[in-house]
Amino acid sequence: MPDIVSVEYQQTGNSTSTNPYGMREMQERAFEYRDAQYMLLKSPPASGKSRALMFLGLDKLINQGIKKVVVAVPERSIGSSFAPTDLKKFGFFANWSPKDNYNLCTPGSDVSKSKVSAFHNFMDNDEQILICTHATLRFACEGLDEKKFDNTLLAIDEFHHVSVAGDNKLGEILKNIMDKSKAHIVAMTGSYFRGDSVPILLPEDEKKFTKVTYNYYEQLNGYDFLKTLGIGYHFYQGRYTDAIMEVLDTDMKTILHIPSVNSGESTKDKHNEVDFIIDAIGDVVKQDADTGVIYVKRKIDGRIIKIADLVEDTQKERDKIQAYLRDINSADDIDIIIALGMAKEGFDWPYCEHALTVGYRGSLTEIIQIIGRATRDSDNKTHAQFTNLIAQPNAEDDEVKLSVNNMLKAITASLLMEQVLAPNWKFKTKVSDDDKAKPGEIKIRGLKEPSSQRVKDIVEEDITDLKAAIFQDTTMLKAMPDVSVDPEVINKVLIPKVIRTKYPDLTDEQVEEVRQHVVVDSVIKNGTIKQVADKRFIRMAGSFVDIDDIHIDLIDRVNPFQEAFEVLSKSVTAKVLKIIQDTIAATRIKMGFEEAAILWPKIQEFVKTFKRQPDINSNREDEKRMAECIIYLKEERRKKAANNEG
Repeated sequence: MPDIVSVEYQQTGNSTSTNPYGMREMQERAFEYRDAQYMLLKSPPASGKSRALMFLGLDKLINQGIKKVVVAVPERSIGSSFAPTDLKKFGFFANWSPKDNYNLCTPGSDVSKSKVSAFHNFMDNDEQILICTHATLRFACEGLDEKKFDNTLLAIDEFHHVSVAGDNKLGEILKNIMDKSKAHIVAMTGSYFRGDSVPILLPEDEKKFTKVTYNYYEQLNGYDFLKTLGIGYHFYQGRYTDAIMEVLDTDMKTILHIPSVNSGESTKDKHNEVDFIIDAIGDVVKQDADTGVIYVKRKIDGRIIKIADLVEDTQKERDKIQAYLRDINSADDIDIIIALGMAKEGFDWPYCEHALTVGYRGSLTEIIQIIGRATRDSDNKTHAQFTNLIAQPNAEDDEVKLSVNNMLKAITASLLMEQVLAPNWKFKTKVSDDDKAKPGEIKIRGLKEPSSQRVKDIVEEDITDLKAAIFQDTTMLKAMPDVSVDPEVINKVLIPKVIRTKYPDLTDEQVEEVRQHVVVDSVIKNGTIKQVADKRFIRMAGSFVDIDDIHIDLIDRVNPFQEAFEVLSKSVTAKVLKIIQDTIAATRIKMGFEEAAILWPKIQEFVKTFKRQPDINSNREDEKRMAECIIYLKEERRKKAANNEG
């Protein structure tokens, strides 16, 4: 099937070049805010967050009176990203030099007495840098006076693991340290949002953070080699193992994520699945005893394919292959990595061209991390691809509703990724015909400008987080693919509800300002912009519109998410499409007054045009929805009359 998302980049080289201090573009941006007590650094995988932290930490130790730096990572393997690094040779004023005995990302339990004791000793002595896991930090902080973190920089990597949920101990620890100490905090994430809808920070705490964002488009557009990125889906029926070779191109360097054993796609025998995949590729020649690499003779031409099995349960064997993967320095060293719940965070294989994932991933964070494995820049590739192999719903299947929901959620995740990966525009109000847009700007007639700093901050810094909340809202998930739902209902009713939930402190006027910017950003990023001579046109709702003459009212009449579902409709059989449509219809959002208010003028226009009322049995879903609206209004009128009589 065609890619739902396809983005092209300019190969400017900006994100990989360095300044006189040895800093890449993102690191330089973060360093500009080095005096901030609390910093939230949002930046894609491979943009150099680890080294950015080194620059920040060393400046705080040497120039800002900070005595200690504690770096917490989600798993031990990521600790190696913070190993001793010679920064002076690139122009910086100091080297990053943690001592081995305070690198607690070593084999053995993260919550062992020895690691907790080492953490406590560190807080009481003169050593400057400690590296540990989130788990060690959690246990070490139990019973530890928060004042111990005075004049300490606490850096939390992969910050999306933190949340304000009551059972999230790391979130609780962080809040206590902020409330009861003079600690400095640097929080780093490449995910922009959690996979669930639980906020990472409470609004009042989030306001304290200086946000430094380096977006995906900046990162990928600034590469030297990567030119295009595609995100697509392939649907199968039966067992995924029978369909895997339809999407597994063994000429591409591929990370293949097999499904969780708890998922519907799993055969419940993960080792057998790996064996099946290897057998489908070819015949095993040998497995290297020292490295664990499996050498497979490809069926089609006899070429040797090198495969790494990370599904292997035996710790000794898994450590062996992981050690090999950490040391590879050539595209020829490995061809395919088969993984289960691994190779997502803290794993660097720049030669990877294709991230192939079987089954729906419920976490947006996980999806963005997986895609990030394929979007490293490398001279062996100009294109990166993410493919999700997903089961088609079957009418005879008891799990048909779940299957449809998983499919729709997967499509929705790709839409969010499109928003993250596409170019960023600045949107301004067009006040007259002579009001011309600057480079990187689009002027919109009727667009409300932010009336407060709070709205301005949301529009400039939080738009991706807000979109993630929109895409994860249950009502939105029902409405987005439903062709019966008028686009204005999505844009003017459902999206504002999500905004009010996420930002309860906003006035109605401020909600409207944020809403307009979210809708404009979504529609523009989902559209296709073409340059013809000195004019730019954007494709919206099936036609091209002069982008310099666009009005907010026109944008509000466009479902920004419809295009993806149109691609879906062309990629499945008529039978499967009918199953999907029937399932959507069965869970259709209930009619409400706000939707009815939007539809009523359209019903009047319909009656005027066709000289009849909308038909509930029409083949047109929008007409059926209008008919449902008339029924709803009559029922509301009846209820009102009954109440008046009473």
